[in-house]
Amino acid sequence: MGETLFTSTFTPDPKNALDVLAFVLTPIEAFASDPDELEVVAELLGAAKLEAIERWRSLRSEARLQ
Repeated sequence: MGETLFTSTFTPDPKNALDVLAFVLTPIEAFASDPDELEVVAELLGAAKLEAIERWRSLRSEARLQ
C-alpha cells in the first residue's frame, strides 16, 4: 500500500458544477499509482463519476422547479 502524500478536509458540493467537473476530470492516477490498483480504481471511479454527474443533473433539475 502506498504512502499518503496529501490529505484534505475539502468536501465537494454535489450541487456545484465546478466541484463535479473537477472530480470528473481528475485522472485516475491522482487516486492510485500502483499498476495493480489502477484497473480497480478506474472501474470504481468510473461508476462514481457517472453517479456524480447524474446527481448534479438531478439536483439542478430540482432547483429549477422550485
